[in-house]
Amino acid sequence: MKDNVTRRDFLNGTQVAIGASLLSPWAEVFGADASKFALDKDYYPPAKTGLRGSHAGSWETMHARVAGTTWLATAPEEEFDLVIVGGGISGLSSAHFYRQENPGARILILDNHDDFGGHAKRNEFQVNGQTRIGYGGTESIDTPSGYTEISRQLLADVGVDVQRFYDYYDQDLYSSMNLSYAIAFDEKTYGKRKLVTGYGSKPWAEFAAEAPMNDQARADLVRAFTEEVDYLPGLSREEKIAYLSKISYRDYLKDLVKVDDQVLELYQRWGMSYWCVGMDEVPAIYILGYTDGGGIPGLDHTLPRKGGRGDEPYIFHFPDGNASVARLLVRKLNPEAVPGNTMEDVVMARVDYSQLDKDGLPVRIRLNSTAVNVAHTASSKAVDITYVHSGEAHTVRAKKCIMACYNSAIPYICGELPDAQKAGLAYNVKIPLTYTKVMIPNWRAFAELGTKFVFYTNDFFKQVELDYPVSIGDYRFSSNPDQPMVLHMCYVPYFGDIQGPEQWRAGRRKLLETPFSTFEHHVRDQLDQALGGVGFDADRDITAITVNRWAHGYSYSPGLLWEPKYVSEEDKPWVIGRKPFGRIAIANSDAGAAANTNAAITHAYRAVQEIIES
Repeated sequence: MKDNVTRRDFLNGTQVAIGASLLSPWAEVFGADASKFALDKDYYPPAKTGLRGSHAGSWETMHARVAGTTWLATAPEEEFDLVIVGGGISGLSSAHFYRQENPGARILILDNHDDFGGHAKRNEFQVNGQTRIGYGGTESIDTPSGYTEISRQLLADVGVDVQRFYDYYDQDLYSSMNLSYAIAFDEKTYGKRKLVTGYGSKPWAEFAAEAPMNDQARADLVRAFTEEVDYLPGLSREEKIAYLSKISYRDYLKDLVKVDDQVLELYQRWGMSYWCVGMDEVPAIYILGYTDGGGIPGLDHTLPRKGGRGDEPYIFHFPDGNASVARLLVRKLNPEAVPGNTMEDVVMARVDYSQLDKDGLPVRIRLNSTAVNVAHTASSKAVDITYVHSGEAHTVRAKKCIMACYNSAIPYICGELPDAQKAGLAYNVKIPLTYTKVMIPNWRAFAELGTKFVFYTNDFFKQVELDYPVSIGDYRFSSNPDQPMVLHMCYVPYFGDIQGPEQWRAGRRKLLETPFSTFEHHVRDQLDQALGGVGFDADRDITAITVNRWAHGYSYSPGLLWEPKYVSEEDKPWVIGRKPFGRIAIANSDAGAAANTNAAITHAYRAVQEIIES
């Protein structure tokens, strides 16, 4: 592990255009004569399309800071009891927990994006007079039974009752229409582009016969799914688990199941939207019970699955994903900004962004504001936070500060941290990816094909899938194929010759260099490939595209093959990195090395307890 964090570690060699871009986006948002922090009544980021996520104006200031740009701290313009850097779910949760302990506290939340929620972003579309909603990031309350008691209580505090999703989520809709999975085979590997439907629903021999695979690959695919073979005979269950944790799924298929290369390539990119690496880096044990995309073969009779909380259905999903959780948190902190009072009515509520940063509010949320320096005062009795807003530097003073932003940014913002802690923070290389939303006037083509999900074996986007069938409050899901649909497409940069975190650094560079036009081209090409045979026409049938680009996306995943074994929990880099420092504490999902809302909330609570005890 490096003792020092270099600029290259953050920028990853990317030469980014920094300069005028720091100023120009804000002129459009605020106007030339607007007050410093004013947001207009019509300000509404969820309705924006095009390139979102790490949008123009959200990342340039921080990259300039890493490249060496400095801003002089001004005299503190305002004073707060607590300043939180980062307005994602962890930052919002930190404010909630702190107010529980200190009801009269004055809190400021700073965020570099034009919307709150962090990766929990909302995409809205208008089509045929209807509002359609999509998730631009954090997808669901995944496996709430596995949440910590702290996280479950916070959800209850803001009004979320996860049991209601059993009524709101139609688990039978797609199966009742006989919609299953399809594979879009690529020309480079299989000789031609071909869509084959019925993956996981047709008899495997029938599916394989339709696939453009060689005879050996067809036979091996059928055998892998149908033969009841223990490929590790003679080993105990514990020995099998240990062995399967050390080899990749690709090697398991290749060396034990002994399938043809075309079968290996079929599954090489299967988990790109989940693990964001090829299956040559994913431990074989991880695919036990993995069902995304219709399931993958090989372990059922080698290591039969024994229940567990993975049996909980994946249904705890608002139409905008966990953006509704963020909205409910904001409602709790500032009821004037988010009208309503239930988990149902928050879905269609229109946030009044002009209420977020008004004088006199106990909790203020200041968007479009990038923290560039956080340091204790000379007396160590307070913390000064300098941030850039609309191209100008401002400083506020706080009794305490919580860093709820990306771990990798903190060493550049908090220069006084010990070198070992900076190295621990830098270890968590966040994973780049995009969630692309495509608005179409109807989904008749999917119904005619009998598919709800298309997996592409080797193309730009890994998949296209129908939205989750959830109706809540006044929001009704498009359950009829003649109604509008928000399609979901996921892209993760893939490098067959790079492994480990370096591929994510390279992917970040590639993502920031990829223009919207490239995403749009592949959306149209891949949808025409999959759906063109039943009359879909991308030029006619796509009404809007939103690309949620997350150059710093999922939190670091420590469970892949390259991760070393640590002597103790305290030796893990992210545990070293999250230690409190004076009046500064660290909260985010990075602090738990887990890309989920449970980690974001749990570590917000830890950081608040640390900051109170300090």
